Amino acid sequence: MSFQQGLSGLNATSKNLQVIGNNIANANTYGSKVARAEFADVYAASLNGAGGSNIGIGTNLVAVAQQFTQGNIKTTENAMDLAINGAGFFQVTDGKSPVSYTRNGQFKVDRFGYLVNNSGLQLMGYRADGLGQIQPGQAVPLQLPTGGVAPQATSTIALEMNLDARGRVSAPTAGPAIDFNDADTYNNATSLTVYDQLGQEVALTYYFQKSAPDTWNVFATANGQTVAGTPGNPQPITTMVFPADGSTPTSPAGPVSFDVPPTTDPSRGDTRAINGIQLNLRSATQFGSSFGVTDLQQNGFSAGVLTAIAIEPNGIVTARYSNGQSRPAGQVEIVSFRSPQGLQPLGDNAWGRTFASGDPIAGVPGDGTLGVLQAGALEESNIDLTGELVNMITAQRIYQANAQTIKTQDQVMQTLVNLR
Repeated sequence: MSFQQGLSGLNATSKNLQVIGNNIANANTYGSKVARAEFADVYAASLNGAGGSNIGIGTNLVAVAQQFTQGNIKTTENAMDLAINGAGFFQVTDGKSPVSYTRNGQFKVDRFGYLVNNSGLQLMGYRADGLGQIQPGQAVPLQLPTGGVAPQATSTIALEMNLDARGRVSAPTAGPAIDFNDADTYNNATSLTVYDQLGQEVALTYYFQKSAPDTWNVFATANGQTVAGTPGNPQPITTMVFPADGSTPTSPAGPVSFDVPPTTDPSRGDTRAINGIQLNLRSATQFGSSFGVTDLQQNGFSAGVLTAIAIEPNGIVTARYSNGQSRPAGQVEIVSFRSPQGLQPLGDNAWGRTFASGDPIAGVPGDGTLGVLQAGALEESNIDLTGELVNMITAQRIYQANAQTIKTQDQVMQTLVNLR
């Protein structure tokens, strides 16, 4: 019986050394998790056996359990590298085999625009529509956009400013209502760029003319051409009337609609008409301080081409374009398991779902107990190399001790054989 005990100890220790050796080999493997050999003692039992004096017949390897603790996060120079800080697994697929799961975020863009790992498996997540709206639901392989962004004509303008209540009345008493080339016929001016339906830039300039106390006329030109009226007789697009305290104007009560006519400019080319622009002046004030524009916004933009991709902590893949616009191109979905130690190792830093692991619980990074993503970073192995080397020394001594029990038993048997 002692031979059986020693032999089982040698087999168990040999397997333990294999586990330790595998841990050491993967100490520099991103996303790898340390494994631990777990043993149980073995007893022989008979039908009527009872009592507390039974002697065990050795040991047995019952499990090689992986420890899914967090590894260190290491920053890299690759924006496509992803690390999960917290619980969760990336989902990757080849489109044929069952989905596999990994903590290794070494992703790249293949020639078709898919995010893939070194095994060619595609990262899964939610798609975005043409307007950048994420479409939650069934996870699919994420494919980065290749096309540009179509231009958008300006339809709204919001102007936040202060008109100096101390300003002089500048409206001419005779002749045209304003002369854009004569600064004496207006008090202040400001400009912004708007866009026609082709994405062409139009230089829109506003002129503010005080016509009476608390009353201001607003004129506009597009590429130097008057927006309202005629070149010889410009007209205001609106008139602002302020209350006595200079706060929000009482008129106009809402957005002002005006049209920008087509223009011809040798340096800019011919531009199309922009109809129905809504100008919001509700944030304007008239206080006794200098003129100043504090915010000027419009919603148009020119055509743009893709220049960069960024992945946010919540998994949203943001596409950035040359016109300054950015919009979501998709969102990474990650999953967790009730029993991650029940996952089956598949190699290539991946695990497969089993009955013991349970079904995956899907979500986006940061939701519930799921971790968040860190782009430009990778999760290092959680293997403690120093600890593994110490474990290897201990396993070696245990192996030697088990071999010694077999040697001792052999000597005892030899003594019995030599009895006369």
